Amino acid sequence: MSFGAEEALFLLGCVFVYVTVGGAADSSYIAAVYEHRVVLNPEPRVPLSRREALQLLQSNLEIYEQQAARAAQQGAQILVFPEDGLHGFNYTRSSISGFLETVPDPQRESWNPCTQPGRYNNTEVLHRLSCMARRYNLYLVANMPDLQPCPLPTAPSAPCPSDGHWQFNTNVVFSSDGLLVARYHKNNLYFEDAFDTPPQTEVITFDTPFAGRFGLIICFDILFHDPTITLVERGVRQLIFPAAWMNQLPLLDLIQFQRAFSLGHNVTLLGANIRSDPLIMTGSGIYTPFSATYHHAAKGDPEEGRLLVARVPRLDPLHGGQTRTSVAAVEGVGAPESGGCHSDSCDDPPTVAASLLDPSFISIMMHDPFKFLLLEETEGKIKVCDGGFCCRLQYRRLPQSGSTELYALGAFAGTHVVNGRYALQVCALVRCAQLEAGSCGQEVEEAETKMDFVLEGTFQTRYVYPSVLSSRMVLEQPELVERTAEGRVTMKHSNMTGGLVTACLYGRMYHLDNK
Repeated sequence: MSFGAEEALFLLGCVFVYVTVGGAADSSYIAAVYEHRVVLNPEPRVPLSRREALQLLQSNLEIYEQQAARAAQQGAQILVFPEDGLHGFNYTRSSISGFLETVPDPQRESWNPCTQPGRYNNTEVLHRLSCMARRYNLYLVANMPDLQPCPLPTAPSAPCPSDGHWQFNTNVVFSSDGLLVARYHKNNLYFEDAFDTPPQTEVITFDTPFAGRFGLIICFDILFHDPTITLVERGVRQLIFPAAWMNQLPLLDLIQFQRAFSLGHNVTLLGANIRSDPLIMTGSGIYTPFSATYHHAAKGDPEEGRLLVARVPRLDPLHGGQTRTSVAAVEGVGAPESGGCHSDSCDDPPTVAASLLDPSFISIMMHDPFKFLLLEETEGKIKVCDGGFCCRLQYRRLPQSGSTELYALGAFAGTHVVNGRYALQVCALVRCAQLEAGSCGQEVEEAETKMDFVLEGTFQTRYVYPSVLSSRMVLEQPELVERTAEGRVTMKHSNMTGGLVTACLYGRMYHLDNK
């Protein structure tokens, strides 16, 4: 990824936390991800010789080697490193030239760089990664810049870039004996001047003896249909996700959306992010439909890497679906079928119907104009609509002594157009930054007020991602997420461990992205 000043203005407070929620499966494996503090090129827009570039690459590869050894000691069978972890960011097309290696297509040839180092020139990084996987007997996923000749064998009719070759942001995967088994070129670039978008979207998977099939995506890909949803709809239930992601509250902190995606599709996600405080980057984890093991650096923590290792269930290659959990009714809130916002009584809640004026207001959240309605009572039912898209909430606040925090229910239906274009329908319950309505939607890091709630929306998409984020960047597992054939999605939660920052149903209208 590449970052300008306007993309690095997001501010958040963080906390390092490991969380594991119980789950069971017939078989399991041990996965590891590494959140890496990159040794950066101080002048990324100045071209380096291959020798100079290799010096920087070897500095990061040394760290990778140390972490691979640590992961292997803990029994890891697969290890994932982040996007841009070997070379860093903010390169131009010409200045990255010294870092490029040509990665052969493993679908067309079999190559083990560790045992066959002389087959290709200028493949020092591929050789080191291959030997790393072989030495520590694990599958290894890394991200690196890739140079490909033009025309491409897979797209011979695609017009060549002006300089006569292709440059791709690339995931490479090595098996435990060092064989190059997968190569994926990133489809959805984010301010990446050094790289080309591949002329054809690649949908890449690889198989392992311990966990079956994995699919490959990179960072910004997770917000788009191709290749991410294509993989899921083909039955892939374990995704590898290297990222260089700048967090943005209240809806798109990375651990928040990684967890939401895992729950929304009933898949495992192995996510490795960069650690960079100036770029607001942190947040890595191992997420399954049943558990979350994650790290989110706290403000003031030493800026250093973090290895996560967890045993996770092997998921059968079935189509993803909405996760469901049986729950008992919560006193004062009620299970959805016995008093939640499923009934017509929520269409015109008393707090709204009693007013001759519409009490809702518009405030900007994540660059989008959300329609908000304040939670003015200790408990109640409210509804807010953005055009014909409506969000409903039944809630009971459990404020701590002396707490005077302001909350609002927000709805947005439209196309997000800042730093990317994608269509949304979102229901979000958020803590406002201050006690004024205009602060609703601003970034908030901490909260004291716990809340029992049922949040619901009727979506024109089946791709809805649920999340509950509490104070100090702690993820909570919703008690219930349920979908009907009519598109109504309900999320219920109670007994929070911390104050509520955000509860969100994040709907992606992929079919409207290009309209």
